[in-house]
Amino acid sequence: MEAGSKNITLNNGVIMPSIGLGVFQSSPEETAASVEAALKVGYRHIDTAAAYGNERQVGEGIRLSEVGRSEIFIETKVWVSDYGYDKTLHAYEKAVKKLGVDYLDLLILHQPGTNRFDTTVEAYRALEKLLSDGKFGQ
Repeated sequence: MEAGSKNITLNNGVIMPSIGLGVFQSSPEETAASVEAALKVGYRHIDTAAAYGNERQVGEGIRLSEVGRSEIFIETKVWVSDYGYDKTLHAYEKAVKKLGVDYLDLLILHQPGTNRFDTTVEAYRALEKLLSDGKFGQ
């Protein structure tokens, strides 16, 4: 991570830069350039989501920045239509493919809710499986 940056240690021991670039409502046309510029000036945490529709462009911006993958903390989110055990495992694969990376650093559930309790719990179990299988960085 960038020297001098503030980090947060999550409950599972994962270290995450506390300041990052979020690309919510960043148009696909602007996303790659925004990510590239942010990484070149020192950002090391990029936050995206499947629902934002710009994961491919985030990956493009990462590649254009020429910052090594191990130096970047990539966070994305599983959309509610991909909740459930198998669907969430597949959502991970879709995300790494769209981003063009070998692994993610953080994958969270986008809008967990009591109205979809069973599929939310199954999605959470899939995230635990991905973590135990070493599918996340660090």
